Amino acid sequence: MTPAEVEQLLEHTGAVRRGHFQLSSGLHSPVYVQCALLLEHPVHTARVADALAQLFKETSVDVVAAPALGGIVLGYELARQLGARSVFVERDAQGKLALRRFSLNHGERVLVAEDVLTTGGSTQDTIAVMRQAGGSVIGVAAILDRSGGGVKLDLPLRVLLSQKLETYDPKDCPLCRAGQPVEKPGSRPPQGKR
Repeated sequence: MTPAEVEQLLEHTGAVRRGHFQLSSGLHSPVYVQCALLLEHPVHTARVADALAQLFKETSVDVVAAPALGGIVLGYELARQLGARSVFVERDAQGKLALRRFSLNHGERVLVAEDVLTTGGSTQDTIAVMRQAGGSVIGVAAILDRSGGGVKLDLPLRVLLSQKLETYDPKDCPLCRAGQPVEKPGSRPPQGKR
């Protein structure tokens, strides 16, 4: 699957929205990508998961881990295609990611699956949780890196589409200065800039 095909699929499914958005990272952006609108179609989910699985086909994967909610569907299908288990991390009462419903065997090889990367904050948190649970994290797979390669991890990061989508610190946001109302579509309370 080429980057152009991924971009076309995101547009076709209505996953790309334009306006004024506050992202889960706390940053503002004129573009919001809601991968759930792509992933609600099993045929599209299978297609992007297959493309990601091909990027890790030479890698032994025991478990695919994804942060809730955005990564669960992708993580499950990617695990199915890789012949691995699927787990997810979710926020606890204090708002921290935790592996609440699952456990890992010490040394299991874990691939982290994400739908969209912006700052890499939830990805880094997921990696930390998997390591704390005894997993050996071997890489990160994502549909979209909206930082255009700006996310730096200490692991292999393989994405289907990398684009530099504009983000602004809220205090420097031209959309705020123009008085445009801000939407907050993210799945968790904003965490501030990471």
